[in-house]
Amino acid sequence: MWHMVSKDTYCKRVLGTLVCLLLAAFPAHAAQARPLVLNTDGAPPHSGPNGTGFEDRIVAEAFRRIGVEVKLIILPSERCLQNANAGIDDGNYTRIAGLPLAQYPNLIMVPEPVSELIFTVFTRSPDFNATTWADLQGRHVGVVNGWKIVEMNLRNGQHLQRVRDEEATFALLDKGRVEAIVGGLYTGREIIRTHGYQGMRALSPPLATEPMYLYLNKRHAALVPKLAEALRSMRRDGTQQRITKAVMDGARQ
Repeated sequence: MWHMVSKDTYCKRVLGTLVCLLLAAFPAHAAQARPLVLNTDGAPPHSGPNGTGFEDRIVAEAFRRIGVEVKLIILPSERCLQNANAGIDDGNYTRIAGLPLAQYPNLIMVPEPVSELIFTVFTRSPDFNATTWADLQGRHVGVVNGWKIVEMNLRNGQHLQRVRDEEATFALLDKGRVEAIVGGLYTGREIIRTHGYQGMRALSPPLATEPMYLYLNKRHAALVPKLAEALRSMRRDGTQQRITKAVMDGARQ
């Protein structure tokens, strides 16, 4: 059985249906359109509070090339990983390859490096010498909590003093609370310069020079191949090198 309805009634029903459909669709659209939140524990010149580090700018440009807006935030190292793995944030940069899957099963590495990090020993002692990870075993060393390369290479680190970031490691060294620290070469130099620390030196050769990667929460797995290609294209066309050089040149001024 069917019923005749007036034109006005019909139009109201159609309009009501369209409004309901739009309201139902809006949250999903809004969720897709929101910026992805990427966290980092980096310090200048790699990262800066306003996205001014060379890794910040490289990551932001890679996402721009695939048409995705991002928001970059700075957190302590271990919290970065925990938040990205739990889905509180959408990803973390930059990390070494091969994060332990048992600890972070929800993270997927974008298989194209963002940058390199020169892991270096800094000390104030003229007699301290360490050019390999084995040289640090049993020594009193300050490290950033959450740096997985340190955890993997210094498993028996009963003498390690863990702190939240690289600035805190240099404060330990300045106060004489550790014999040495492990940090990034460029960040270490910048911290020494800006704080005016005296008598600190970087040991050479460094412990390791590692390619550093972006990791995404697995719910964004579809973006991984697109970002890898964006980063490859940035390396081919010289964008990565230009960004890094511009930031590094500015840091030296």
